[in-house]
Order: sequence, then structure tokens, then C-alpha cells
Amino acid sequence: MKRQSGITLIGFVIILVIAAFFIYTAMKLVPAYMDYLNVSKALNTVATQSTSGDMSVAEIQRQLDTQQLSQYFADEDIEAKNISVASTPNGGSTLKLSYDKKIPWIYNIDFLVHFEKTVPLKMQQAQE
Repeated sequence: MKRQSGITLIGFVIILVIAAFFIYTAMKLVPAYMDYLNVSKALNTVATQSTSGDMSVAEIQRQLDTQQLSQYFADEDIEAKNISVASTPNGGSTLKLSYDKKIPWIYNIDFLVHFEKTVPLKMQQAQE
């Protein structure tokens, strides 16, 4: 007499529920991470552009806000206040973006994801 082996209907339903849970979670989180990758691309683009040494923080923020960030995505969580330029000890500057994104998940449960990106600015001294 042969004994059958395989998955039962209840086992199959449990596997489907677990798979659906992870797929639903990924569908909620992946767009936020895609936006972050686009932000990283925009920051790297601005950082590698030739900028004069006398460019102010406000000018860099305006350039990011109007030219770069709007080309890559439209996310209301990222504003000019989330962008900062800091000096490094070796005389250079870094461009930093830090923001939080609240992603609704199920009923009253939300994901709070923190994104942070820092890139060194390429600073060239003005030609005399």
C-alpha cells in the first residue's frame, strides 16, 4: 500500500497567508525606498556638479529643491528644511538629507521609516 505525501489544503492556505503578508508589506514599503534611491541620485548629481566655493547653503538648497528633486520624484515629505550643508574639518563641505516617512499599513499600524543620505560636495575655487 502506497502512502501519499504532499501539502494539505490547510497547509497551502497557511503558506498563502504568509506569502500575502510579505507581499502586502513589500507593496507598501518598496515605493518609499524607490523614492529614496531617486533622492540619492539627485544628491549625487548636485554634489558632482561643479560649484563655486562661494555658493551659499540657500543656493544649494534652492538648486536641489527646484532643479533636481522635482525631476526625480514628487514626495511631500522632503522639503528644503530637510537639506543641510555642513563643513568638514578638511575644509570641504557635505550635503545631507534626512527625513522620515510615515507609511500606513493596516488599520492603525504605520511604518515610520527614517532616510538619511550624506554626500561630499565637490567645491572648486572661483577662477581669478
